Amino acid sequence: MDKNYANGVVSEDVSRIVGKDAQRNNILAAKIIADIVKTTLGPKGMDKMLVNSNGDIIVTNDGATILEEMDVEHPIAKMIVEIAKTQEKEAGDGTTTIALVTGKLLENAERLLDRKIHPTLITKGYKMALEKSLEILNSLSINVSSREKLKQIAMTAMTGKGVEGNREYLAEILVRAMEKIYDKDKFEISDIHIEKIKGKNISESELIEGFVFEKERVNIEMPRKVENAKILLVDFPIELKNLEGETRITISAPEQLESFISSEEKRLKEVTQKIIDSGANVVFCQKGIDDVAQYYLAKAGIFACRRVTRTEIEKISKATSAKIISNINDFSEEKLGEAAIVEEVKEYEQSFIYIKGCKNTSIVTILVRGGTEHIIEEAERALKDGIGDINATLKNGKIVAGGGAIEIELAKRLRSFAKTISGREQLVIEEFANAIETIPETLAENAGLEPIEVIAELRKRHEANNFYDGLNLISDRIENCIDAGIIEPLKIKTQAISSATELSIMILRIDDVLMSVDKKKKKEDFNKEDELTYD
Repeated sequence: MDKNYANGVVSEDVSRIVGKDAQRNNILAAKIIADIVKTTLGPKGMDKMLVNSNGDIIVTNDGATILEEMDVEHPIAKMIVEIAKTQEKEAGDGTTTIALVTGKLLENAERLLDRKIHPTLITKGYKMALEKSLEILNSLSINVSSREKLKQIAMTAMTGKGVEGNREYLAEILVRAMEKIYDKDKFEISDIHIEKIKGKNISESELIEGFVFEKERVNIEMPRKVENAKILLVDFPIELKNLEGETRITISAPEQLESFISSEEKRLKEVTQKIIDSGANVVFCQKGIDDVAQYYLAKAGIFACRRVTRTEIEKISKATSAKIISNINDFSEEKLGEAAIVEEVKEYEQSFIYIKGCKNTSIVTILVRGGTEHIIEEAERALKDGIGDINATLKNGKIVAGGGAIEIELAKRLRSFAKTISGREQLVIEEFANAIETIPETLAENAGLEPIEVIAELRKRHEANNFYDGLNLISDRIENCIDAGIIEPLKIKTQAISSATELSIMILRIDDVLMSVDKKKKKEDFNKEDELTYD
């Protein structure tokens, strides 16, 4: 750490790390993050238990969840977490891969730095290798359109996520969901809503054509089930104090109070009458519904829910084509949504509202069941990975072999490419190829196999032009991964390698780190040290 602050130019509250120390420190942070998630890769990956300050427990081997829940402090670690979130958003999966490849690229770059190769040359070589990698990946990709391939992609994504016994059943649910609502230009991941229900088994999870969410009707006198539903959505409270702003009154006699209450009830009845007159028989309100309003709505046979979240209101609007109303004078029949059935269903101690047979079929719900909260949450993460992978495939239309096959072939072709390059960049491209091979190596290691033997056998097969041979860790054999149904979207690989390379280049270009010290924290530490000295 450099303590020379250039005669007060830099504040003494700023710590500074320069040159090689800065580079090594940054590389070490990336390697630590890679080591944390390394054991979770693949179908035989181990789980992590994450416990927050409140004692909440998450058990998962999902890279995105682990990185998101980690409370990292080092700026480089934060950058890796941020780029992993981007990977999850853009490609739906591959967060562990991106952390692993970033860590390995920087580890290999450190070896090059030790050989006196300048960071500028390393970044140049990495850029050349990335450009060639994207070209190779595209040439190795296969066009896909069949339903069976989409199902295999979902199964590959969910393998190792704690749902292996039901992955084929869940993959079928995901493919059916996509078939019903997928539109390349309009589809969003949130259009497939996942609702968790504790109890029963994962194999009893189901797909509902419509929207399901956890809520109950506001009054037991209201009907539990409404057919041919006319749905009204309001985002303001159906309560007296919120209808026309605040009012202050002075009351000097009991008769005045009775008269005031009577007039308020009359006004509330007028509002509920407007709802009734609109033709609605189902009301979803984002805010509260007064007890008096509940009584009148129940008397009219209207099904009503209060405190429905904004996200839920918007999904109901999308599913039923109902318009969200913000003013009591806007109630009208043309703004109502339609559904065949709206029903409250009890599941153990939970109540759920089912909206089925919607006018617009752009929303579906997957009900995920399981014995414990942790099992359900892990199943949800597996389903989200499956959805992301199918979506990435449908958008791009291309797949590649999984099981480390694509990485072995990519590394082989990069080494051949390196031989055509003169100068030190050749060494850099070779190290890039070695970094890519960390994926099949880690897959083998996590499965309890001998990584060196596996890599040697894979290289031998790929030299014989068996491009699609990789690790089938269900049977612990090396075989053609395309034929075995172990496939992944091309988008995941291109996005992960691009992002990992770009981040590695950015980190390698840093040779000076200036960090401000929190003055408040510094003062607390000083006082604490003073107290310890005094004792």
